[in-house]
Amino acid sequence: MIEQNAPYVVVIDGPSGSGKGSLALRIAQNLDFNLLDSGAIYRLAALKALQKEVDINDELSVFESIVDLTIRFEIGQELSIPFLDGINMSNQIRQEATSEAASVIAQYPSVRQRLLTFQQDCFQPPGLVADGRDLGTVVFPKAKFKFFLLASVEIRAQRRHKQLIAMGISSNINTLQAEMTERDERDRNRSESPLVPAPDAIVVDSSMLDLEEVINLVSAHIKEST
Repeated sequence: MIEQNAPYVVVIDGPSGSGKGSLALRIAQNLDFNLLDSGAIYRLAALKALQKEVDINDELSVFESIVDLTIRFEIGQELSIPFLDGINMSNQIRQEATSEAASVIAQYPSVRQRLLTFQQDCFQPPGLVADGRDLGTVVFPKAKFKFFLLASVEIRAQRRHKQLIAMGISSNINTLQAEMTERDERDRNRSESPLVPAPDAIVVDSSMLDLEEVINLVSAHIKEST
């Protein structure tokens, strides 16, 4: 186990499919820290809106649909396990329709503000490992460790395709790549909390690295600095 002193936050930002979720899970396990999958929070919020059959292109309707949102996470073997209103939604939030809806509602300032406090409240002893898109710039700007995980869209689409197939979810790799490209563009260019590395983040390109290599790289940096 990596040694630690006072509670601190490790953030791992990056685009969809870059492997930040798997990395965050393993680092949280190594540190025995709490885990936050902020992307799953937005997917769960989007799922709640879809369940209530609101127009996801209407910011006010989406905001009103998630006022009573109840979310929690458990650490699974390979991914965090998300619960919405007490129900395991692991498969539902990985559906591309949910991911697309999440990318749309993530543009809304009222939705981001509603979910910001929830994310920040997840920082509890002994510490927190969190992955997302704006954690190092907006949610936890004073995090002790900030990483930004990159990978080519082709590699990310391949990884997500394998992940979905393993979960028993049908997937088309070409469609995935096109949707990721569109989502990247939307996330990078949104006015509210765009997808950019924090100025003090360590940028890691995982395109040619496997998960264990990335874990070792990130773990070594944390161990050297604690």
